[in-house]
Amino acid sequence: MIKVSDLLFHYPQGGFRLQVSSLSIQPAEKVALIGPSGSGKTTLINLLAGILLPESGRIEIDGLDITTLPVEDRQDFRLVKMGLIFQEFGLLDYLSVLENICLPYRISPVLQMDDAVLSRAAGLAVDIGLGDRRLRYPEQLSQGERQRIEVCRALVTRPAMILADEPTGNLDPDNRDQVMQQLFSYANQADAPLVVITHDHELLPLFDRSIDIQDLAS
Repeated sequence: MIKVSDLLFHYPQGGFRLQVSSLSIQPAEKVALIGPSGSGKTTLINLLAGILLPESGRIEIDGLDITTLPVEDRQDFRLVKMGLIFQEFGLLDYLSVLENICLPYRISPVLQMDDAVLSRAAGLAVDIGLGDRRLRYPEQLSQGERQRIEVCRALVTRPAMILADEPTGNLDPDNRDQVMQQLFSYANQADAPLVVITHDHELLPLFDRSIDIQDLAS
């Protein structure tokens, strides 16, 4: 469960401020986060992930206020508990598709790589349409294929929640629907909250709830 209360954030430069009076997202709930560009959607995702810290307020993940954790503990918590999908893919050019999917296990001492992880990564690649590309490198792939690697990487750790920033932005309708089906299926199976930033209003009826970030301050 995600619970935010009395949150206030602002960047040191500029006049942008984000306020969230109250937000609760239940296990397995699928939430679309909408609003105009520059309204703070990506900032909120980064706050929920513990990448940014608020000026005040609480962000509780399964009862733990992550704003109280030291930076190293937030990093470990993020790698183990959260599946993150960003618009910047963060792929390493010298790693294959399969190796990029397994990247969290390479960079975190709290995650243990084994044959089961490799098998799970290969299965995710097949499910999302990258099975025949799993040994290729990012430079050999389209933008849409790179985006799908990011989705697989977010799921390979079997996270307790998923935060996604425009996960279908570079995809054609068929691959868009495939990615959303994958995310929804995982959320149901793992009882994991799913929060997706999207500008694609065709997707909104698929979610349990749509939240306009501009309404969160009230």
